[in-house]
Amino acid sequence: MCHFPPPNERSAAANDDVWRARSSLFRERQRNPAALMGVFRRAFVRADASTWLFVYPPVRSSPQCKPAMTQSSGTTPSGNVDSQLDNLINRIHALSGDKAGSDPSGTAKPRPSGNPPAAGQATAPAAASNLAPGTTPANTPQPANVPQPNAATTGRPPAGAPPQRPANPAGPPAAPPNRTQGQNAPSQNRPAPARPRPPQPAGYQPNRDEPWRPAEPESMQAGHINETLVESIIFRFILNAGEVEGRRIADQVQLPFRLIEPILERLKMDQSVAYKSATATNDYVYVLTESGRAIARNHLHDSTYHGSCPVRLPDYIESVKLQTIEGQYPKREDLQRAFSDLLINPKMLHRLGPAVASGRGMFLFGFPGNGKTSIAERVTGAFGKYIWIPRAVDIDGDILRVFDPMNHEAVMPESSGGLLNSGSFDKRWVRIKRPTIVAGGELTMEMLEVLNNTTSNISEAPLQMKSNCGTLVIDDFGRQKMSVDQLLNRWIIPLEKRYDFLNMASGKKIQVPFDQLVIFSTNLEPKDLVDDAFLRRIPYKIEVENPPEADFRKLFEIMCKVTKIPYNAEAVDYLVKTHYLPVDRPFRNCQPRDLLLQVRNYCLYNNLEVELKKEYFDFACDNYFSVM
Repeated sequence: MCHFPPPNERSAAANDDVWRARSSLFRERQRNPAALMGVFRRAFVRADASTWLFVYPPVRSSPQCKPAMTQSSGTTPSGNVDSQLDNLINRIHALSGDKAGSDPSGTAKPRPSGNPPAAGQATAPAAASNLAPGTTPANTPQPANVPQPNAATTGRPPAGAPPQRPANPAGPPAAPPNRTQGQNAPSQNRPAPARPRPPQPAGYQPNRDEPWRPAEPESMQAGHINETLVESIIFRFILNAGEVEGRRIADQVQLPFRLIEPILERLKMDQSVAYKSATATNDYVYVLTESGRAIARNHLHDSTYHGSCPVRLPDYIESVKLQTIEGQYPKREDLQRAFSDLLINPKMLHRLGPAVASGRGMFLFGFPGNGKTSIAERVTGAFGKYIWIPRAVDIDGDILRVFDPMNHEAVMPESSGGLLNSGSFDKRWVRIKRPTIVAGGELTMEMLEVLNNTTSNISEAPLQMKSNCGTLVIDDFGRQKMSVDQLLNRWIIPLEKRYDFLNMASGKKIQVPFDQLVIFSTNLEPKDLVDDAFLRRIPYKIEVENPPEADFRKLFEIMCKVTKIPYNAEAVDYLVKTHYLPVDRPFRNCQPRDLLLQVRNYCLYNNLEVELKKEYFDFACDNYFSVM
């Protein structure tokens, strides 16, 4: 009895033409089992790795009909009809790994010469439990470069002979699996599946400055790309541009052209777009048809977004975990490098180091002008240099912008460019310097929530989401338009749990990481601003003290180089002994810069040589300390 496996059991190594011939035999037998079983079709059967054997299966008539044979140059005598058909079927079975003529019990039976079996009576492959050890199951794909098996190498019986059970040199057949035992097997015997590691682009190695880089998607499925969303973006972009080349469309959505080209071809077949002209780069200029314009206008009602293809929210959350500031633990050398352009007291650096290494929140408080904001802005430099953030995030159809050129500094890796540029990274993402976002007295409660533009229906990520994997500085804490209690109640849970909840314009509530070093900088005493419950969630409270006299004099030397004023130690000594020590005026880190600028402006206005003199300092102090 001949076995015709269904199309879903085909081997990947078989040639397409072979399987078309095989399917044709199967369909003919399903339509009329009593009629013609063979099909007069040319089939290609791979004989070995380099040659092809041409087989012409002749027509077999039913016993009720008179045998009819077409004699031609490609046919064989009627005596070889069964042999030739057996050769074709055996070779197909050899390519697919099936055992020809085997029934479910595994017993080989000769192929009858009478009527063919009725539809649906084709026998199934042998059960897996009866396979000898070392044999290949029927549905296991075979390598494409395996030579065609023959009787000399595999022991397969010649054409027309009943197939034999393969030899079992390894010993007795394997015992059939105990289905009950397999179902009730303890779970500890099955190892837990390992978490798949994200693919790494070619030529990239994770390091501290760049712990992760998104790989270019190989397919829509591998990149978790919503093809329907991509189509809507393409429609909006072509409607906005009028006419556009295919590669420019791929650049607009930040996806490889090989992924966009099939979508454009399908839209062309649907008569949604049309070719206006061809380009020299084997591309086309696309325009919308009338039906395409109607579809694009419908998409505009949902949103006007036609930028980069958004990234899924789970992919963004995973990227934050891979680039988090927690667990990096900067060392003393890292902090010294971050504060290399500041004169910072060693005692202050000793207290600041553990707070930065923790990756948690901190309070910087003290008198104004001592560099609290300058310190907070440079803390991020103690961590790695770069992170990757998505241009936009897709949240069940809602578009949330994350990349903000006003707060993020893009530093993209070098690319070869051109038509043959392989990419090596996912261009839906942007490499930026680890963000340092500063919000002062202008901070409002709306800036901490998702901002939705009702006209474009595009949402903007809040400040805390834009500062993920970086530093968020709340400067002049206590002087915002909103009350301190409102801000504390908004962040009291995120500061402890390290995640935040955001409400989208559509009503969805999403959970996003709250992964940044939050620094509250204030001139007021923290205990006068917040209660103990909030102070407990800010583990480090560091006071930025006034500099000693030695550091104050050193600051004059540093700032004279910056302002390009010749340093005069005698004039600085006069300033300290005349305007500071007698009146018990405290030193501030900002005063050397401010006084030198006053001296410089006085000299430029009066056409005097810019230099340090006692009378120049007297004029500057009268202006600077008049109400202080």
